[in-house]
Amino acid sequence: MDPIDTALATADDEWRLLGIQRHDRAALAADLRLDLEAAAMDGVTPEQLLGGDIRAFARRLADEAGVARVPREYPRLLLTALAGAVLGAALGYLFVSWGYSTLVGMFDAPASVNVPLRLALLLYYGSAAAIVVGGALAAVHLRMRDVPRIRRTIALMGLLLPVAGAVVTPVTIGFARITGYSLAPSVLLTEIALVAAALAGATVLARRWSLRDDTLPAAS
Repeated sequence: MDPIDTALATADDEWRLLGIQRHDRAALAADLRLDLEAAAMDGVTPEQLLGGDIRAFARRLADEAGVARVPREYPRLLLTALAGAVLGAALGYLFVSWGYSTLVGMFDAPASVNVPLRLALLLYYGSAAAIVVGGALAAVHLRMRDVPRIRRTIALMGLLLPVAGAVVTPVTIGFARITGYSLAPSVLLTEIALVAAALAGATVLARRWSLRDDTLPAAS
């Protein structure tokens, strides 16, 4: 790749990480390209003009230009979502504890109303996971409504978290089966950790996708 294009690609990647929108990145890149091409005519390479750390130069250039940034807020988003998920998990724990007797009763019931084991387990653990997801969405909505593009993030979380839940629920059921469907705190905490890991991955991905479409208003 041409050295100028390589330098611009590195700078653009750093501007993306800073949350700078597409039109501002394009303006910065256009100005930088003019400087690099003018320097190249004098035999000066991009490394010589910009220094050894192109990313640091890109950050300084963005600061000097005063371009707007859309904060990614990954740590705050994760902490808020996980806090909501913990509250949901507490409710889920109560649900699981209460639902256990109901689940057992399904298999003590007459054959005419007997429920397939897999369906019962899916409803049992799936409902608990849904409570955790609901807690996460509610917490983000209530605590981060001032963050740019948070509504789009929440919408994407609403799509991705159920998918993550659909993936992690069979895993959680499998783990529960290995442990004999124990209600021991250590077992339940492990099941919660599995759900939390899926929640965190889906949350980060939702935020990342919400920031990719630079044509959206920054406040959405």
